[in-house]
This record gives sequence, structure tokens and C-alpha cells, in this order.
Amino acid sequence: MIAVLRRDVPQAQVDNLIAWLNEQNIQVHVSKGEYQTVLGFIGDTTNIDIELIEGLDIIQNVTRITEPFKSANRKFHPENTVVDIGGVKIGGGNFALIAGPCSVESEEQILGIAHAVKASGATLLRGGAFKPRTSPYDFQGLKAEGIDFLLEAKEETGMPIVTEIMNANHLSLFENVDVIQVGARNMQNFELLKELGKTNKTILLKRGLANTLKELLMSAEYIMAGGNENIILCERGIRTFETYTRNTLDLSAVPMLKELSHLPVVVDPSHASGISRLVKPMALAAAACGADGLMIEVHNDPKRALCDGAQSLTPEQFDDVAKAVFAVRKAVEL
Repeated sequence: MIAVLRRDVPQAQVDNLIAWLNEQNIQVHVSKGEYQTVLGFIGDTTNIDIELIEGLDIIQNVTRITEPFKSANRKFHPENTVVDIGGVKIGGGNFALIAGPCSVESEEQILGIAHAVKASGATLLRGGAFKPRTSPYDFQGLKAEGIDFLLEAKEETGMPIVTEIMNANHLSLFENVDVIQVGARNMQNFELLKELGKTNKTILLKRGLANTLKELLMSAEYIMAGGNENIILCERGIRTFETYTRNTLDLSAVPMLKELSHLPVVVDPSHASGISRLVKPMALAAAACGADGLMIEVHNDPKRALCDGAQSLTPEQFDDVAKAVFAVRKAVEL
């Protein structure tokens, strides 16, 4: 349930209403926009009398929300959320390029790539330290050492870093990480999501390979229910019957998520296609359909990459893609 306040109402009356609702075991999420303030009621509102709330002088209107996700719902928060990551903003018209290797392989590798992608316009550096792999025999990442290399790259370039967490027990290692990524396989690891909800870290939440948009938003709700509202949603392709590409990039998810939620949405065209030559057209399409950012895998030597070389761009290819993406963004803004 949401209640829209009238303009210029006395704060004391709003506080009294919130206090009364708290007594009814209802939490209240306050969203103050430029033109209106919305109170979102979280909890069992079945016994709350809508007519009683509507009759208050400070209330403009009251609406029941049928969707199971509340805090992530645009009805609760009409204005776009802007996530600020060390000065890099995503959402609300702010666009971000996130780039780097699938896996951190060495100090030299990540430092070289970091400088290259920054020169091409990337604003955040990605790199896997803990890697979920289908085969137990594949490279699993450098783990803590990989995070150290990422932090060194951050110090040299000034770019905030993005890296994936696999287990809540590893949270202490992510103390200096700017954005914690929740991969597709962990999207519904609810115990992990609960722990991330207790942090103040920005969370990049990837859609699962076979999950609906509602399920993605419910996973975001788990994090937000813990008090952490710094969430970026990521469309990275879903598994379909198609075999020519690794996954199928669902670009309709971008405008749909923006209609349903106030959270920023980025697109990962690398994992979506699994083929490097498809990354550029998919990146351009994502930029054109309104994505708040792109997450692209870049490797200095894709043929010798220890992880996902087939979908990785060289720094030169990334530079070409970045220029084209910025051109599309400019054209769309016109």
C-alpha cells in the first residue's frame, strides 16, 4: 500500500501517522521527490482501513499494491534511484561503462587492462577474483590475491572496482570493494542476499539464467528489506532453446524493469552472447533502449584467457565499442 502526501503538510502530522502505523507492525518507507512525497507501507496491510487513511488531511490518495516486491517498486519510489559509487553515478540519466577481464589472472594483466579501458571511457573496473565455473576443473580465480590486484588497479587509475562474491563468509575480504556483484547463479541465494542487505555496499544483482523479472525484483527486495537500497539490476541474457549464442539477450527487460522499478538497469552483452563479435551490436542496442550502463569483458589476450576468452574484447575493440556507444547515447538523447 502507498499513500501520497499533499504538498506542504506539517511534518508533525506525518510523524504521528508513521508512529501509528509502526504500532500496527507496518514499516514505512518515505520517498521524497521533487513534486511529491510517497509513503510506502511494508508489512501485512490487510487490516489497514484505506478510507481511514484517505480521510486524513495530509493524504492526497491511497493505493494498494498487488506486486509482491515493495521497496523495489516504482510506485513506492516514483523517481529514478541514482547510485553513487565514489563519485561515479548510475541511473537517472547517468550512464556508466563497466569494463575489465572476466577473471583477474595477474597483477600485470589487470593493471594493463585497467589503464586501457579507462582511457577509452570506462568509469568502473570489473574483474573476477572468485569465479563460479560449471566445471570443478576450470580456473576458479585468484580469490583474495585477485582482490588485492584489483585494489592496486583502483589506486593507480582511480576507478571504483566491481567483483563477484560467492559466499557470505567472504564478506570481510570485500571491505574495500566498491561494488559487490551477485552472479546469475546466486541470484536466489537468499541467505547471501540477506547478509548483503546488512551492508552499505552497492550491489550489482544479475538476473538468473532462467529467472523472470519478478523473481529478479524479489531478489532485490531481499537486499532492500535488510536496509540496503544501493542496488543495480543487470540483464545478462537468459537460457532459451537457441544454440548459436551462449544465452539470449532479453533487451525488453530494460524498459520493463524501468517501468516496474526505480532501480538502475545495466546490460552485460558479453555473457549474453558469449561471442565477442556480437558484443558491439548488442551493446549499441542496449544503449539505444535505455540501459543505464554496460558491463563488458575486456582481455589483453583473449585467446589465452583463463576464463571466457571467446566473449572478451581486446582493449582496441573495446575502444571502438565505447566510441560507438557514446555516439548512440548522444543520438538517443536528441
